[in-house]
Amino acid sequence: MNVPNIGEFVLFMVALIFSLSLHEMMHAWMSDRFGDDLARHQGRISLNPTTHVDPIGTLLFPALAFFTGGGFLGWARPTPVNPLAWRNKRVANFWVSIAGILGNLTIALFVGIAIRILFENHVLALGSKTWIAPVNLDSPLMEGVAALLSMFFRMNVGLAVFNLLPIPPLDGSKILASILPDTFESALNSLDQVGFMLLFVAAFTGVFGAIFRVIIPFAWSIVFIGAFS
Repeated sequence: MNVPNIGEFVLFMVALIFSLSLHEMMHAWMSDRFGDDLARHQGRISLNPTTHVDPIGTLLFPALAFFTGGGFLGWARPTPVNPLAWRNKRVANFWVSIAGILGNLTIALFVGIAIRILFENHVLALGSKTWIAPVNLDSPLMEGVAALLSMFFRMNVGLAVFNLLPIPPLDGSKILASILPDTFESALNSLDQVGFMLLFVAAFTGVFGAIFRVIIPFAWSIVFIGAFS
């Protein structure tokens, strides 16, 4: 049995808190761009973690998942929006909903580029438990940098894919509702009552784990495409 590593846990929480904070900040910023200043007045257009952290969803559940190896499910405080203030509601709903996902993908892109540049020749393994570290180099600092970058990459790819799932209250359901006819939107809204239950079931039955065991190695293969040819 693998003993949880405190150093890895710290990196995990740093990556999670920052990535969730940026995700929610992007929702707030985009909503403000479409005329809704509710989140801005509540100080949510900020990377300050204290404005986004949910004690249960951001701290307790992820910590329990890390140390027990159980299903992972985490969230930040939802960004408050006022759709009545939006200009062009359907377009606004699409961009506000996808803004957090785009933020996470942007982080993953830049971190992936940094990893490719710094550690192209030092890949230890490509898989669901991948981390990258310099070899033949006695440098704890660089190993720490590699571990942190790897954690940020996996975290943000995971958050982007997770939030694309069309299950309320995830962003994917709102994105889908904004591009489908109104009849489908009301059908999606009807899932609101059971959305969290579906997410918990998927998390603790290993459905999400199975998805990420495919997605994360695929994302790594994109980062290192052509590196081994």
